[in-house]
Amino acid sequence: MRITFIGGGNMAGAIIAGLATLGRSDLSIHVVDRNPEKCERMKAEYGITYSNLLCEADVASDIVVLAIKPQQLKALATQLSPWIQQQLIVSVAAGIRTDSLATWLGNYNRIVRVMPNTPSQVLQGMSGLFATDSVSSDEKNVVDTLFAAVGKTVWVNSEEGIDKITAISGSGPAYVFYMVEALASAARELGFDADMADVLAAQTFKGAIALLDASGEAPATLRANVTSKKGTTEQGILSLTEDNLAAIVTKAARRAEARAIELGNELAAAE
Repeated sequence: MRITFIGGGNMAGAIIAGLATLGRSDLSIHVVDRNPEKCERMKAEYGITYSNLLCEADVASDIVVLAIKPQQLKALATQLSPWIQQQLIVSVAAGIRTDSLATWLGNYNRIVRVMPNTPSQVLQGMSGLFATDSVSSDEKNVVDTLFAAVGKTVWVNSEEGIDKITAISGSGPAYVFYMVEALASAARELGFDADMADVLAAQTFKGAIALLDASGEAPATLRANVTSKKGTTEQGILSLTEDNLAAIVTKAARRAEARAIELGNELAAAE
């Protein structure tokens, strides 16, 4: 199976690194990117082939992954249109809906749209996927394998679900980083120096997530386990409850979803 990545940025690099861990000898990866140094590094590390200028031969593949900026996708799709025959198109361009991409490709709609997130760079990603009706179950399984190589995957039955996933796992790492920042700020307020505050906050989050992953318990159960009656944690949790942390996070997710929908409309209007 031959896969062509158009764009060799962080997300493409993460997927290629993840695929390398599978050890599949039947997998051939080709990258199209303008940066020769970057391509040479990937060639040395993962054995890819590459080109710096896109031509028809580059997309003579089973799967073509579009991993460029959303604003560049219309021009790229228009260029690809006469070269696309039976390839499965996989887009990781944020905000670009499948109907827009299909139009730009000359009404070609064998498309899977993916919303990955930045932890994919360390093989701990969360990717949401949506496939058009023209994509077979076998093809969906192949794409699932690609993104399972960099983390976990979930499929949605309607494209609106991608906007919701964007609001949760797409934007979610930033929420977590912001909460780590807030805990570190609290540590500084309690008198720790900046370096120690950062270590305390980051390791607390890292350890808590590792425990959640290893235990198989629900977050609410683990929270209850550490929240003794009349103890210190109880007071902290009471404060967060009084300030309605759950409502704050939900509001953030809803605003992110609304912006995802708005961006999709703006990019579609660019047709």
